[in-house]
Amino acid sequence: MVADLIEETVVQLLRDAVTTLPPDVIEALQYAESCETSEVARSQLRTILDNVDAAGRLSVPVCQDTGVHVFYVTGPVDASIEESICMGVARATEEIPLRPNVVHPLTRENSGTNVAIGLPHVIYYPTGDEFLEITVLPKGAGSENMTSLAMLPPSDGINGIKQFILDTVVEAGGRPCPPTIVGVGIGGTSELAVSMAKEALLRPLGLPNLDPELTILENNLTEAINLTGIGPMGLGGDTTVLGVRICTAYCHTASLPVAVNLQCWAARRATARIYSDGRVRFGRSPFDP
Repeated sequence: MVADLIEETVVQLLRDAVTTLPPDVIEALQYAESCETSEVARSQLRTILDNVDAAGRLSVPVCQDTGVHVFYVTGPVDASIEESICMGVARATEEIPLRPNVVHPLTRENSGTNVAIGLPHVIYYPTGDEFLEITVLPKGAGSENMTSLAMLPPSDGINGIKQFILDTVVEAGGRPCPPTIVGVGIGGTSELAVSMAKEALLRPLGLPNLDPELTILENNLTEAINLTGIGPMGLGGDTTVLGVRICTAYCHTASLPVAVNLQCWAARRATARIYSDGRVRFGRSPFDP
């Protein structure tokens, strides 16, 4: 893959991701606004939708916190890919512009480019395909700071899993800027559960889980969370979450890891597939094989 093409693609991916929302997210917000019984909640949702519309027309970020960036890369692995992604992030920070969010954890010194040791975070899924697929998930701090991990006793079972997820959302309240999308990772190891919880956010709203039992669990959790009445921006209402997305992995017989990663209403994601002949296909979520 040509380094310049990857860099240019990353700039466009970030522009798409931060200035517009995916159609499924907009439709979910519109549906929530039409169904709300609370006038305060409807007002919040109308304001969100007006903001999204203005951002798209003006080509400016839908939220002032343009986040830090996680990239999911599928295809042939090449050492130059990450360098090109980093160059694209630095360019996008200046050109779009993006808010420079990346700081040293102790000194708080800002890199100024959203590029530094460890960020952007690039996750690879090597394949023998003749294309490279790149998905970006910008993640703001308000929702990211609500991330939670529990190493439950296996005896807690499904009821313990449900209770932990519900408790996490209730404890977060209005801080992650609801209505949120709830990403959940169940199983694996501690770090795998946390990673799955974030990656679960890539599945569009309205697209069922490949596991029918998990689809039922997602729907049950969505209903239970919305009954809490936290509502848009934590001001009360019928819509606290737009949906729940769950990923699972097998785990140790003596463990039951569960992680929750909340995504604010500004659920930003974008995907590009770069073909060997130089063609680039853009979308808002990972493409089917």
